[in-house]
Amino acid sequence: MNPSRSSPCPPAELEARLRLHSLPDIGLRRFHTLIEAFGSASSALSAPASAWHALGLKAASIDARRSPQVRDGALAAMRWIEHPGQHLLMWDGPGYPALLAEIDDPPPLLFVAGDPDLLEQPQLAIVGSRRASPPALDTAGAFSRCLSQAGFTITSGLALGVDGAAHRAALKAGGHTIGVLGTGLQKLYPQRHRDLARAMLDSGSALVSEYPLDAGPLAGNFPRRNRIISGLSLGVLVVEASLASGSLITARLAAEQGREVYAIPGSIHHPGAKGCHQLIRDGALLVESVEQILDSLRGWQNLPPAVVDKAAHPLLALLHAAPQTSEGLAHSSGLPLAQVLASLTELELEGRVSNEAGRWFARAG
Repeated sequence: MNPSRSSPCPPAELEARLRLHSLPDIGLRRFHTLIEAFGSASSALSAPASAWHALGLKAASIDARRSPQVRDGALAAMRWIEHPGQHLLMWDGPGYPALLAEIDDPPPLLFVAGDPDLLEQPQLAIVGSRRASPPALDTAGAFSRCLSQAGFTITSGLALGVDGAAHRAALKAGGHTIGVLGTGLQKLYPQRHRDLARAMLDSGSALVSEYPLDAGPLAGNFPRRNRIISGLSLGVLVVEASLASGSLITARLAAEQGREVYAIPGSIHHPGAKGCHQLIRDGALLVESVEQILDSLRGWQNLPPAVVDKAAHPLLALLHAAPQTSEGLAHSSGLPLAQVLASLTELELEGRVSNEAGRWFARAG
């Protein structure tokens, strides 16, 4: 296991967390409730069923916690993360992306194949129809290529259509891209993108999933994973989408998370444009060029490495990676909130950081 990404948990506790994570109906809130109530995941697993009932846990989770299938899955995951390029990030451990930690329901565990450092880089999500028109595919590719060249990592869902076009264009431009899966990393879906996924890993990009490694393509998992796509990103660009498209879920989640939402308009006669038109009516920024996205983000995009003096101040290094709230900076830096606030005040007076709508970002120059 990569030491820099190792869990602070001893092996027995790590196995217990993996077992808890794979139980039915265990999201971050119940996961956190169990660990808080019993002191550790290991103690939670050994607690009597009555104690779980008292916390409102369902019988399915209580019955499954000691099953051989759950145990074997946890052990398999522990073996998986021992290999190079395979990582496990925990919401309370090192390396967990700060922007994602701020959303209402961040995943308690994240499996990452590839470079986990990309999850802390400035990202823009590009999503859209699985049955996208040829012009939409061209547009997704063009925006992805230009945004990659501007220094952004392109994040999407590895689905057919717009997602795939965005991933491929980022790679072709020599940039990086992150695929957030609705399955486990060992059950890649769709299989038609197996070669694309391999190309992403070979180029230094990453695949991410909150689901157990062997989780298959259940319909309900894909809308849920969309909160990770938007949560990792500074903004979400919807290229083409019908009114029933899952891309509108991603856009809605992005707005709720305080992210920017961009939509590309289309013909009033094309059903695939109606979703984007609805987003624009709801307040998304109508975009016709990459420059409009860059202008809306102002100083939030990454600066060239030669310009960024990360040694100057630890908070500046974090803010050059992505804008954050004061609380997010405290979480990701490990510093007390009072110390973070004092440092931010000094940096603001020096003209090195600015605050926009509750988020801090490093100022160019």
